[in-house]
Amino acid sequence: MLRTDNLSRSFGELRAVDGVSLSLPPGARHALIGPNGAGKTTLIDLLTGVIEPTAGDVFLGDERITALTTHERVKRGLTRTFQVTNLFPGLTVLESVLLAIHERNGAGKSWLEPFEKRTQDIEEARALLATLHLERDADRRTATLAYGRQRVVEIALALATQPKILLLDEPAAGIPSAESAEVLQVVDRLPDDVTVLFIEHDMGLVFRFAERVTVLVNGRILTEGTPEEIARDERVKAVYLGLEEAA
Repeated sequence: MLRTDNLSRSFGELRAVDGVSLSLPPGARHALIGPNGAGKTTLIDLLTGVIEPTAGDVFLGDERITALTTHERVKRGLTRTFQVTNLFPGLTVLESVLLAIHERNGAGKSWLEPFEKRTQDIEEARALLATLHLERDADRRTATLAYGRQRVVEIALALATQPKILLLDEPAAGIPSAESAEVLQVVDRLPDDVTVLFIEHDMGLVFRFAERVTVLVNGRILTEGTPEEIARDERVKAVYLGLEEAA
């Protein structure tokens, strides 16, 4: 579903991503981990077209999408969330999701039409909110929500684009522990046909959710395997979990 071939990105002398070849099958639940500065977010930026690669290619299915813009990649089903939420603070949760649905349908210019003219879209939006247990927040402005709820809203906006591939950049980052479980439950409930690649420092989330894990160090893939294999790998313990745990 998503593949990279020798993908690289340099910033001057810094090789932030160095020859990464990654392959995700349809419906994958794949985690990308590594120490700070390993190149994880840079890799996500390359996959989504935020930055251009120095070398290598990105494929969506059989289509080479390396030269496509971020907007064009979203239209083809590649969507992401960010480390820091990027919502419209003056819109309600329902309005935000409706806006994403309208953009997906190419009907963004009709945003100012009265609600009653958009019955089908409203039904779709409310169904999505119900799936993510956001019904009670539908009429609240996003700026008034707790940060954990805002992260769930961001996932709702991503799902409203009906993605084939969803990239989650630290979905639990900055969320109090009391709320992080809720985000985890949302991730667990994502549709089976959506391929998910996520960056996460919470190893409990990684080992509970991921089917496979790729470890990135200094812009390169150190290893890849099941959560159990990664947890046993002494190299991973040394560079990511800490030298003390490797002893």
